[in-house]
Amino acid sequence: MTEHVRITHEPGGVCLVQLARPEKKNALTGVMYDAMREALVAADRDGSGIGAVVFAGAEGAFTAGNDIADFVARAERAFGDAPSLRFIRQLAVTRTPMVAAVDGIAVGIGTTLTLHCDLVYVAPAATFRMPFVDLGLVPEAGSSYLLPRRVGLTKATELLLLGEAFGADEAVRLGLANAVVPADALLEHALAQGAKLAAKPRQALAAARALIRGDRDAVAAAMDAEAKAFDAALRSPEAQEAFRRFLARGGAPARAAS
Repeated sequence: MTEHVRITHEPGGVCLVQLARPEKKNALTGVMYDAMREALVAADRDGSGIGAVVFAGAEGAFTAGNDIADFVARAERAFGDAPSLRFIRQLAVTRTPMVAAVDGIAVGIGTTLTLHCDLVYVAPAATFRMPFVDLGLVPEAGSSYLLPRRVGLTKATELLLLGEAFGADEAVRLGLANAVVPADALLEHALAQGAKLAAKPRQALAAARALIRGDRDAVAAAMDAEAKAFDAALRSPEAQEAFRRFLARGGAPARAAS
């Protein structure tokens, strides 16, 4: 669907979804969101042969979050049908195990999508950040529900409200990542782990995964509440001013968010 998302079927029943827009630190456009969503939908189809999906970024970056110029251009439309929201909702219902290989910056959705992954591996240079409030917005992808349950209310509040960056070792310490892997071995390791998942008995794996992940309805309810608040925030003078300042600076990727 787009040259900026490379979707390949790797050995062992693994689908690799690789963000490939390095000149923009893999910042996401609506077309890229749609391509990723379609990859997840296709993986879930009966007979697809896909047993795991691996997310990765090209050339030393995972993703800078939304392409703000693209996001602003779409902001006049109903957020309830935004490509980003369709992708987020698909993350929550995807039955196929998901793995993330994170190198470089993982901003906004680059961090929150990993909350839906079953395994997360990070390079030493990986840096996570969720600067939603800084952009006059609110958390998304169910992060207001999932993050406190992963790291505790106190730490989740710090990460979501202050929006400060944290690195690979901290991600592992907090339980947001499984291990730090050398950058030159990261993708190979993630693909190998994905292949291990894909080789498991599919029905048993799906049942175990559903039990581990818990109440899907609660995640969906959190996403709906976030989407309503996000839509209101998106149209606020605060957000419009934050976007204006961001674009005036040239759209530095470290400030982008989902």
